[in-house]
Amino acid sequence: MLTCDALSFHYDRCEPGQTPDFCFDFSLAPGQCLAVDGPSGAGKSTLLNLLAGFLVPSGGRLSWDGHDLIGLPPWDRAITTLFQDHNLFDHLPVWANVGLGLAADLRLTDAQRRAVETGLGEVGLAGLTERLPSELSGGQRQRVALLRALLRETRLLLLDEPFTGLDRANREALWALVRRQQTRGVAVVLVSHDREDVEALAGHRLRLSEGRLVAV
Repeated sequence: MLTCDALSFHYDRCEPGQTPDFCFDFSLAPGQCLAVDGPSGAGKSTLLNLLAGFLVPSGGRLSWDGHDLIGLPPWDRAITTLFQDHNLFDHLPVWANVGLGLAADLRLTDAQRRAVETGLGEVGLAGLTERLPSELSGGQRQRVALLRALLRETRLLLLDEPFTGLDRANREALWALVRRQQTRGVAVVLVSHDREDVEALAGHRLRLSEGRLVAV
């Protein structure tokens, strides 16, 4: 169970009209998907960064199954984050970019290689394993990054607009991969403005406004 208890953050500097103070209260059980929406500046990215450990909260509690996450660096949290910029390595081919989600040194076992090959087939990239990211379309790069995130063995998956710009067939294939992770007990926090994505995956929805939860 992921628990946010008055988890707060303060921006010392912000643009005029932006919200400097944020506070989040909610819980998320293993296997559940929570959709988060709200206008620009409402706190969606701030929430993801706090959960992932890229921002240090100014107060409150953040825990998984009662174990405190605050103070743990991002690499010590059993959390995978997929932001909108994809974060692919330009010098590595597709199979290696995906394989990094399973082994940081790319010394993949036979089972891991099969998982990469199977996953690439499921997202329509079976024939592109040796291509570099620069040789892919934006949608193809997006699928590579999402597949890498989905293959990692983590307990919490943070997705920031992961399906934007993909056609319906590819979105449905990726929805199936996310659901598969949920059946393994992976909890998912999904930031998306697309109603179909939310309805396909999320059992709960939070709406944020000016740094606060305004609806469940």
